[in-house]
Amino acid sequence: MPEHTRDELRLYIETHALSYAVAQVDHEEIDRINILKASFKAMHLALDQLKKRPGLLLIDGNRFVPYKRTPHRCIVGGDAQYASIAAASILAKTYRDAYMKDLHIQFPYYKWNTNKGYGTAEHRMAIAQHGLSPYHRKTFQCASPQLSLQIEGG
Repeated sequence: MPEHTRDELRLYIETHALSYAVAQVDHEEIDRINILKASFKAMHLALDQLKKRPGLLLIDGNRFVPYKRTPHRCIVGGDAQYASIAAASILAKTYRDAYMKDLHIQFPYYKWNTNKGYGTAEHRMAIAQHGLSPYHRKTFQCASPQLSLQIEGG
């Protein structure tokens, strides 16, 4: 889905949803507990902010850490099956994209406004040239682990 479509849908969701909340876990916490646990933690933080308590949580994926006494159901590919999961996915992506664009202003050489922090070749080259920013996850493989050999005379 194109970025401008997600941005339009975000406005629609924020206007029409019965309740919504977005939360984030910073890069240091992600490094400390790992990305999967950090995702669950962010979901729990968002659930804590909801004005209406849900009766059932629909989770996109195959696992989840239970939240208080709220039943949940994990659904692989759930964003293609349930509007509520798709809406949550759109909110998460658009908020993260906006965060990465803000970071781009401070660190333009990483091109976070276009790659959103994904390890593109351009992003990896910027890391090689400028080093890691204070916002990079230290546990994420930012450089290729493979070494290249040049064999002479062979």
